[in-house]
Amino acid sequence: MNEIGELLRTTREDSGVSLEEASADLDIKTLILENIEDGNIGCFKDIFALKEDIRNYAKYLGLDSDKIIDDFNDYLFEVTSKIPVESIEKAMKEQQKDEQVQEDKIVSPYTASKEKTNSKLFILLYVAIALLVVLVVVWSVKQITMDNKTTNTISYSVKTE
Repeated sequence: MNEIGELLRTTREDSGVSLEEASADLDIKTLILENIEDGNIGCFKDIFALKEDIRNYAKYLGLDSDKIIDDFNDYLFEVTSKIPVESIEKAMKEQQKDEQVQEDKIVSPYTASKEKTNSKLFILLYVAIALLVVLVVVWSVKQITMDNKTTNTISYSVKTE
């Protein structure tokens, strides 16, 4: 990767193009172009986006972009083929766990399964409210009727001196 980055840097400098100019023309951040020229592949999360940036940068500088991408692919193969299979399997399992956690957290409101509510609690609540209403009605009727007589006036006791 260092050879590819060095080739891109020397071609750019020989052309008299500044890094900021190339960045503005390609609509790629200057930091990305610097990292490509320095061969810092570890700075990139998406290898496909990096490959596209390298292709566009090579075309911009008038280089054979297909050859540079082939060299980049060879570099990737060389680097990745040295990774032990156990490490790859471990990373894949961790990634699957992370994806499962993400799937558990992010759910569409249209496809999310709704939690079942405890219907016994609601029935108990409704029964309690109904009993309370019945008690209030009975108490009200009892207050209105005294000694089987319906009261229609309120009597006040007034003290006279």
